[in-house]
Amino acid sequence: MPNQWTGIGNPYTKQEVRDRLQATLDKNKAIIAAGAGTGISAKFIEKGGADLLIIYNSGRFRMSGHGSTAGMMAYGDANAVAMEIGEFEVLPVVEEIPVICGVHGSDPRRRMWHFLGKVKDMGFSGVNNFPTHSIIDGHFRNVLEETGMSFQKEVDMIRLATKMDMFSIVYVAKPEEAVQMADAGADAIIAHVGTTVGGSIGVTGATVSMDAALERTQNIVDAVKKVNNNTFFLAHGGPINTPEDVRYALEHVNGLHGFVGASSLERMGVEASLTNLTKEFKSLSLNQK
Repeated sequence: MPNQWTGIGNPYTKQEVRDRLQATLDKNKAIIAAGAGTGISAKFIEKGGADLLIIYNSGRFRMSGHGSTAGMMAYGDANAVAMEIGEFEVLPVVEEIPVICGVHGSDPRRRMWHFLGKVKDMGFSGVNNFPTHSIIDGHFRNVLEETGMSFQKEVDMIRLATKMDMFSIVYVAKPEEAVQMADAGADAIIAHVGTTVGGSIGVTGATVSMDAALERTQNIVDAVKKVNNNTFFLAHGGPINTPEDVRYALEHVNGLHGFVGASSLERMGVEASLTNLTKEFKSLSLNQK
């Protein structure tokens, strides 16, 4: 039900968010979730009809003109930044769209049950595991795993959120990670296939092909369906950027329900529209005699 104090909007229970997403699928429409790093982004993404808003610490960097990967670096307190964006920018301006908080589940300084309580009290309707160590590989990933900042901590955070009746939509990069999250009660699985291409700060060489991205996404969907067929599946990142890319993914990945766009929606929309609008203004000439 809507918030009893405002009569509209957040927070929603886990089942209420699930029901909203299922209603979208029942209309044969794709689920579209969007990152929002500012209040004005959130306000107009909601007006565009998105199903969910997700608050990432990376949104602050992205909307400051920096690459989203800055959100993975030690440039600030990821959990504090996401809470601040939610409290002061997004939650006060949205009308009724569910807002999800990006939580850095492996933060060793947080008593996670206590922090999730604050996230829920703030009016968020669920959680997402960002920053996520699932998109880190190689030697550094091994070091994180061996020193207590493991992906398992993110799984544990989702398990806690499930017990607290909070909706969860999670990033994974591998089928085995997806299964771990599904077992912990994750409602929606996002196949993260890399940093988004395109625009002023998107990647070029550091990405996979569309075929490889869709194969990875299909493997994640198939692995989870074997253990929990009651899961929503979404794609994110890499070469899956434009509405046409998403249409292609939906046509070629069996069981895919939708898309999560952060740079694809928020940053790309701002870059293109501001550039073109400014050019229109600058095309004006003086009418002097």
